[in-house]
Amino acid sequence: MGSYIIKRVLISVPLLLIISFLTFVLMNLSPLDPAEVVLQAQGVPQITDELLEQTREELGMNKPFLLQYFDWLFASLQLDFGDSYINGEQVWSLIGPAFINTLKLTVVSSVFIIFMSILLGVICALKEGKMIDKSIRGLSFLLTAMPSYLLASILIWYVSVQLDLLPTNGMDSYKSYILPVFVITISYAGIYFRNVRTSMLSNLNEDYVLYGRASGLSEKKIILHILRNSLQVTISIFGMAIPIILGSTVVVENVFAWPGLGTLSVNAILSRDFPIIQAYVLILAASFVLFNTLSDIINVAMNPKLRNEL
Repeated sequence: MGSYIIKRVLISVPLLLIISFLTFVLMNLSPLDPAEVVLQAQGVPQITDELLEQTREELGMNKPFLLQYFDWLFASLQLDFGDSYINGEQVWSLIGPAFINTLKLTVVSSVFIIFMSILLGVICALKEGKMIDKSIRGLSFLLTAMPSYLLASILIWYVSVQLDLLPTNGMDSYKSYILPVFVITISYAGIYFRNVRTSMLSNLNEDYVLYGRASGLSEKKIILHILRNSLQVTISIFGMAIPIILGSTVVVENVFAWPGLGTLSVNAILSRDFPIIQAYVLILAASFVLFNTLSDIINVAMNPKLRNEL
């Protein structure tokens, strides 16, 4: 098991290096001159070639491309993503609090998504083909097909404006979590519960279920055993759900004015603040690699057959 963990970690390192290099390359392929963006943000009335050259030198853009990349990479490993082109503040001082706020929303939403996915998946699998199974799948299809911004807007109009029960924006108290978490949960639980249902139905037809019933095991113990085996298959899906949610809260955060990465990244894109965009992309990519690695390790730890093969 220990050798497998080391192997997975070692595989992740070159992958992260490739992602970081592509992130840096894509930002440098932009037709916009970062030096000009900085001078425009500073309100310089007349941008001359001399000012552009001076700004490039200050930003280190006159160095060879690979040297610029390695300088940026080594600084990023120390959480130094440079300074914002717009307000001159350190990127980490802006993106750090926003990341924490987005992570809070993601973790709370993930807990509800996993709980609802398992609950609905088990119910639909045990009631396969019956009215409750068809109703849940039909309703989930309808809700997941609805754009998250539309669902969020409807909830704000009805729950917050008409009924005046919950706040429309911000994160002042636990009430601020309810509507964003509900929208995210509806959007993803309706997808992931199908994986639990499919895995449950597959395990229901396995021989060990027949032998368990023939040997007199209670139905409750059999269902719990089926659920455990089903979760071994779906745990990798749940592991990837967290970074997916982390990267897809942009719409929800902007609708509910949540002070997270989504709101910050949209503002950075609109203002062409390249250091913030680079940091945002790198953090999301690292999250995908990290959670994918963790889900693989957990999956092996829960599966005795895989552990014995290692």
